[in-house]
Amino acid sequence: MYLNTDPSEPENQSGGWKIHLKNGLRNFESYLREANNTEELENFKRVKRKVKKYVEDHELNLHKGVIVFADATETVWFAQRVRMQLTTEFYWEDTPRLQQLKELCNAYPRTGIVLVQTNQISVVETYLQEVTHTYYYGLDIDTDEWRQRTGPHKIDASMGSGGRNVQQEQFKARYEANKQRWYKSIAPKLDKLAKDNGWERLYIAGEPDDAIELKQQLNKPVDDVIQKNMLHHEETKVVEEVAG
Repeated sequence: MYLNTDPSEPENQSGGWKIHLKNGLRNFESYLREANNTEELENFKRVKRKVKKYVEDHELNLHKGVIVFADATETVWFAQRVRMQLTTEFYWEDTPRLQQLKELCNAYPRTGIVLVQTNQISVVETYLQEVTHTYYYGLDIDTDEWRQRTGPHKIDASMGSGGRNVQQEQFKARYEANKQRWYKSIAPKLDKLAKDNGWERLYIAGEPDDAIELKQQLNKPVDDVIQKNMLHHEETKVVEEVAG
């Protein structure tokens, strides 16, 4: 099942997708009844109940579309809400119709978006326009080491012992003198993330000096550099703007 639930479409604003869902499922059931295929009808009913429950459970957050592959034995169950528009299609066949899903996978593959701002870096991983993981790094300028963090903490530009007394201008001067070395030291970590997680695309977003310098230090080819500081933007908005 491919179900277009895009709330921006006038038809869906008045519940159009619900009608398509109801009619699509009902048509299969009617066909199986007319064919007097009792066993297959029971199989379909089991799948239908599970599909309806999934849609009902997520009705307030369906994004733009829903994809479901399922069978009556429950050995197959793939249900995914997507942020891309779908063409509504229903199939009840032995072989799944994968064309739309393949097209989405090709258009929105596993991607890394690196958000950089001087001594702070966040990496947003996305697949099919969904955020799958986010990594956070901060530079300890007392040790010149990048440390992975557990959340998007705001990092003092002077982080480290006695750092609060370091003036902003002093930090800026140190940044200009050391940015190449600092970004060169984080680049292997980012290249490893790209390789280990199978990124097919890579984007960097940040102020021009930060973004361009980091790009030059990476071995992984960068698909695009967005010269805009997006470090503290909401992750789904970053994905929409950068990789949409």
